[in-house]
Amino acid sequence: MEDIMTITPLGSGQEVGRSCHLLTFRGTTILLDCGIHPGYDGIAGLPFFDRVDPEQVDVLLVTHFHLDHAASLPYFTERTKFKGRIFMTHPTKAVIRLLLGDYLRLMTMKKGAGGELSQDDDVLYTEAELQSCVDKIELIDYHQTIDLNLPSGLKFHALNAGHVLGAAMFFIEIGGRSVLYTGDYSMEEDRHLMAAELPRYHTSPDVLIVESTYGVQVHASRAEREARFTGTIERIVSGGGRCLIPVFALGRAQELLLILDEYWRDHPHLQSIPIYYASKMASRALRVYQTYANMMNARIRSQMDLGNPFSFSHIRNLKSIDVNTFDDRGPSVVFASPGMLQSGVSRQLFDRWAGDPKNGCLIAGYAVEHTLAKEIMSQPKEVVTLEGRRQPLNCLVDYVSFSAHVDFVQNRDFITSVNPRNIILVHGAKEEMGRLKGALMLQYNKLPENKRPTIAMPPNEVEVKLIFTRRRSAKVMGKLAEAPTDDNDDQVEENKAKAVMEPREGDAVRGILVTQQNSSKIVAPEDLSTYTPLRVGSVSSRLHVPFVGKIETLRMFLGEMFRDIEETKEARDVDTDGADDEGIVTFSIGSQVKVIAGKTKGVATVEWDCSPVGDVIADSLIALIMHAQSSAASIRLTGRPCSHRAKKAREDDTDTQTTAEEHLRAVHQALSDQFLSVEATYEATKGTFEVKLDASDTASEESDGLVCTATVEFEDILDGTAKVTVECEDEKLAANVRGCVQNVVAASAPIAMN
Repeated sequence: MEDIMTITPLGSGQEVGRSCHLLTFRGTTILLDCGIHPGYDGIAGLPFFDRVDPEQVDVLLVTHFHLDHAASLPYFTERTKFKGRIFMTHPTKAVIRLLLGDYLRLMTMKKGAGGELSQDDDVLYTEAELQSCVDKIELIDYHQTIDLNLPSGLKFHALNAGHVLGAAMFFIEIGGRSVLYTGDYSMEEDRHLMAAELPRYHTSPDVLIVESTYGVQVHASRAEREARFTGTIERIVSGGGRCLIPVFALGRAQELLLILDEYWRDHPHLQSIPIYYASKMASRALRVYQTYANMMNARIRSQMDLGNPFSFSHIRNLKSIDVNTFDDRGPSVVFASPGMLQSGVSRQLFDRWAGDPKNGCLIAGYAVEHTLAKEIMSQPKEVVTLEGRRQPLNCLVDYVSFSAHVDFVQNRDFITSVNPRNIILVHGAKEEMGRLKGALMLQYNKLPENKRPTIAMPPNEVEVKLIFTRRRSAKVMGKLAEAPTDDNDDQVEENKAKAVMEPREGDAVRGILVTQQNSSKIVAPEDLSTYTPLRVGSVSSRLHVPFVGKIETLRMFLGEMFRDIEETKEARDVDTDGADDEGIVTFSIGSQVKVIAGKTKGVATVEWDCSPVGDVIADSLIALIMHAQSSAASIRLTGRPCSHRAKKAREDDTDTQTTAEEHLRAVHQALSDQFLSVEATYEATKGTFEVKLDASDTASEESDGLVCTATVEFEDILDGTAKVTVECEDEKLAANVRGCVQNVVAASAPIAMN
């Protein structure tokens, strides 16, 4: 049986921005991230939500707080019919409320003067909708496994992604398959964050959805990038210029602030030049970072013992800034948001400073297509201001990557370590993604064809379908996982208490198969409560059957039907008028069913533990009890017995002969059904059967026919055992007659219950 997993990029397919991926498998739908495209406004920047039915989405996983991964979340949760659950890490939820609140403010400012909120395409949600969305978010810690108890067995856990504070990868297990979604991740430890971690304690995932932001580009060393970053800033301000560093309010900004504060501290001649962190969220953002310092690297954690590493000595926080009145007559450094220069303070300062060649703009992160930050990196002669007028671009524009995305070498090594069976590239420009795919295919071409992973780079709205064969396997656990002990093996007995024996190939396993959310295990009944949430229970049934015959009659009928019946007797507490003189008699048929007679006048009680075997035996006993009251033998046995012992003995012998004759007649009937001429003679418990075949029924034309004589003598009619002898010249005929007789004898014998 085959299952199809469908993965569809609703955003960041052959582009960077509006990360959102739809995963469906075994009736479960998962949405991975829910961002906006920084290069477009309003509805145009949303993922392609028209390709998904929000009501069908079971869970939405957000990897980190950047706008291109989370900014359309309130729109999707509040303005669609989405009713699923949302998960992200603690720091992501804390920061997302700040960032999306600031993003809403910028959307409103851009809408027009007065800042009046509207419900049109330019403003994606209101403050109330944002708060309602945040209230629905559920939290997940790193390495915490969430099990949603869905039929597909969906469960997932978060891994540190290293990209920003609280960034997570998600390792998803669904329908017996596994998917690792990296989101944005960094394999390089910086001044405050740890590097991303590899998934541990898990086999290689079936699918890896991985970013490809930088394609085959290789970053310069961190020391080289820091030197270039600080050197460029020093050159600008030393020349009397003003340096603008557009950043997002949270994320890379904190890393850059740590670098520049340390550089100013080590260079006293620069300390008279102010550094501003222009953000309404500045103080709140730093409080968030201080709160979650335990999730940062060892360097920050050790500094927290001495003080707050985010309490900067040479950086001033500007909660509010009016660009028109801002005193920028001398050199200064300003960190301002947003990082793509599409609006806000960073755009206003850029428009004001771009015409002066002494000034500079330093792009320190990845610049998305269709944004001003990306446009000025190509050094155009003119740019269009926020008001729509054209002005010359005379200031210095430089780019130093601190975007905390993996480069080609880091990405390739991570993919090789994870060793997935299928790779899906997302979050990258088409050209960069294509180069990465080509490099990976060149690497995997060295492997045998059956060991090469598939590699896909789907554009937005294009499905990737992966076909998986449904696995049929079960884990043997508990006592069943131990090898069976051979009583004759002294060595096994000696070692039994020392170590658990491993099962051997060919050992039989008999237990209870428990399947829960596509995971199966076989356990012994006594281990059921240890390894599963189930408990062993039983249902006992009791049925009162009308019975007016004698216990002797019931004993005879039970003895003919079943072998090895255990019989116990007990005296009656109170004499019951007309009840049998034998007292209370209990017949135990194996360990399955009991028949109690004599306890209540005119009633036989059948008790059994409900099970397939027990139910069948109980049904046959009930029918047997009903039949025992109306048969000829019952009428005879319930009559007044004769007190003459000799006559009684002769009657017992006659009963035995009559029963034996019934069995012998059954043998005669079975032989007559197979052979045309069968003659029978009966003598007490012995029967002789003469089977004749005409010449036409034999292989030899000269033969006058064959005669086969079979003798059946019942040694113990109550036990059903009989001695069978067959004499015949033709061995084949003799075998057929012998087989027929033995089958009839076995069928007429009482059923063995032990």
